[in-house]
Amino acid sequence: MPTTPNGRSRPALLLVPVLVISMLAACSPNGNTPAASNPAPIPAGAQAAVSDPAGSAAAADFATDSVALMQRMLARDPTWSIYAGRYDDADQVTIPDAARRADDLAFADTELAWLEQVDAQALPPELRIDHALLSNELQAMRWYLTEFRDWQWDPSNYNVAGPIGLILNTPYAPEADRLRTVMARLEQVPAYYQAARNNISNPTREHTELAVVQNRGTLNLLGDSLRERVVASSLEAAEKERFEQLRQLAIETVDGFIVELQAISEDLAGNDDARPFRIGAELYEAKFAYDIQSGFTARELYERAVAEKNRLHDDMDAIAVQLWDQYFPDQDMPQNRLERIGQLIDHLSDQHIARENFISEIERQIPLLTAFVAERDLLDQDPTRPLVVRETPEYMRGSGAGASVSAPGPFNPTADTYYNVTPLDDYSEEQAASYLREYNQWVLQILNIHEAIPGHYTQLVHGNKSSGLIKSLLRNGAMIEGWAVYSERMMLEEGWGDQAPEMWLMYGKWNLRVVTNAIMDYAVHVLNMNEQEAMDMMLREAFQEQTEAENKWRRITLSQVQLTSYFTGYAEIYDFRERRKADMGDDFDLKTFHNEFLSYGNAPVPAIIDLMQGSD
Repeated sequence: MPTTPNGRSRPALLLVPVLVISMLAACSPNGNTPAASNPAPIPAGAQAAVSDPAGSAAAADFATDSVALMQRMLARDPTWSIYAGRYDDADQVTIPDAARRADDLAFADTELAWLEQVDAQALPPELRIDHALLSNELQAMRWYLTEFRDWQWDPSNYNVAGPIGLILNTPYAPEADRLRTVMARLEQVPAYYQAARNNISNPTREHTELAVVQNRGTLNLLGDSLRERVVASSLEAAEKERFEQLRQLAIETVDGFIVELQAISEDLAGNDDARPFRIGAELYEAKFAYDIQSGFTARELYERAVAEKNRLHDDMDAIAVQLWDQYFPDQDMPQNRLERIGQLIDHLSDQHIARENFISEIERQIPLLTAFVAERDLLDQDPTRPLVVRETPEYMRGSGAGASVSAPGPFNPTADTYYNVTPLDDYSEEQAASYLREYNQWVLQILNIHEAIPGHYTQLVHGNKSSGLIKSLLRNGAMIEGWAVYSERMMLEEGWGDQAPEMWLMYGKWNLRVVTNAIMDYAVHVLNMNEQEAMDMMLREAFQEQTEAENKWRRITLSQVQLTSYFTGYAEIYDFRERRKADMGDDFDLKTFHNEFLSYGNAPVPAIIDLMQGSD
């Protein structure tokens, strides 16, 4: 996963290729120009925000200085820069050792001291939000390093594959120059993993196992296909020889890291006193505040989700009663509502795509969604920004997420956006059948709305055109995930699926995943919900298939808070839209609302609401 300057993992959907978001543009032919001597140009939207500040000279100064701070933050973290589409220091690898952590803390303290001297309330709204975003990022940097300390207990933080894969797959410079950049990074792999070894102390079993799986994917990335690519390249013979030496050394290093992690994992398996994956109430509330930046507290969001689960059950039950005789004409309807809803969903789930056609069906649906959005004039689209469906790279697998989007960053917004779909190759027949029933013919459409159009892909295209570098780079997960969930309901409201009750029933099932994600994430990490209780909620109350539920449990054990981002952002966006409609009456226009909302980049939803209300 891409990381921020503080070492936090960013959602792989946001591998601003995370994935989750993979991002990408070069300012020099080989991508090696030092940032200090030749910084990447500020994207056009961000430059406009700098050159046209609203208000006083103090506001103008802050507009310039805040973008300069953002540039310094990028320059300190070559990996983040790569994901943002800035390749001028792509040959550098940040070594995650104690000296680097001390330097990060000093940097955060210095910049926070400057931000505290700024009178944020005197700034115009857009700059006030930039001030809040920067302050939150730097405060979070300090908290992650000193309080959360996942650099110590989460070995999956350590993997060199992401930036290398991005450099290899992005034609930001000639092939030979990109291979030279990869070669420079390979030279630093031993030092990187030595620092990782020194950092790891009392890790969780779950994160250790994930690190093994994902670093095995790194071995594949560095394997024969890379060797053959170098042999076929225009590199000089001496360069090819040196590249092969470094490649072999990197493979040996990663393989050694895996062996050590396997030994740790074996020790942890029989150790009842091993560190638990649960983080507890205090860390959870703090992480929720830093990561989500919501109008809710974590506890308030949990309670809202519990109420929403009950409402969805009411709606789904009404549909089940409506459709019962159509699908079960000779069978009495169960008295228990969860039983009748579940029985109907179970029956309908047999209608799904064949295993071998799963990815090709996703590819087929993308242009249909594009055409629907255009026909209904729901928001602006950009046909020049490509979306590429691909199999999820191996080094990104293993977290329990079956689909994600890797989008380009603001410095290279025209690069490909990837829709990552994990193939079913490793599934048994039983597991594959369960997975395909989960993503049946209705749910698969909703998945594509969420991940692609007008969900993540569309939002991230708009985000890269927003009026500020800071809002584009400091991506708020709740806004991004919330928009994708909001777009599902909006599309059905506007007629996708022809208002078929079966589609709405499956939407309810899908939306229950969002709701139960929020409930379970809090309940597991704070209230000590166990695996059996979580599985019961997913299987009996959310009507999920066994394979999906098992994957979700794994994801809960590997992440914290991120699973709440979907419901948090969705609730805030949908509530705001409904208030907006009520306030504006006949003057409300859905396309205008969508375009304006998306124009503010990836800022937290409460901040976007303030900006939209301030522009009235």
